[in-house]
Amino acid sequence: MTQDYIIFLAKESVYAILLLSAPLLGASLIVGLFISIFQATTQIQEQTLTFVPKIAIVMICLVIFGPWMLNILVAFTINLFMSIPNIMQ
Repeated sequence: MTQDYIIFLAKESVYAILLLSAPLLGASLIVGLFISIFQATTQIQEQTLTFVPKIAIVMICLVIFGPWMLNILVAFTINLFMSIPNIMQ
């Protein structure tokens, strides 16, 4: 196993993590921004107001993007398992 191969695996791992987390984090970020604007305009400073919509939108995004995320994860895992003979050399 060479250093180049380890760097390649690390790069692919980070890329897969970014792909998997981007839809959920993006949706949560957008909902949090809208709720903070709503709180600022209405002066409602309830801390628990942000949690329920964020959890709901993350669950909805998991249902919508779940199959795509699973395909990314399965493809990454298959590629990792197929490269095991290359690692042992």
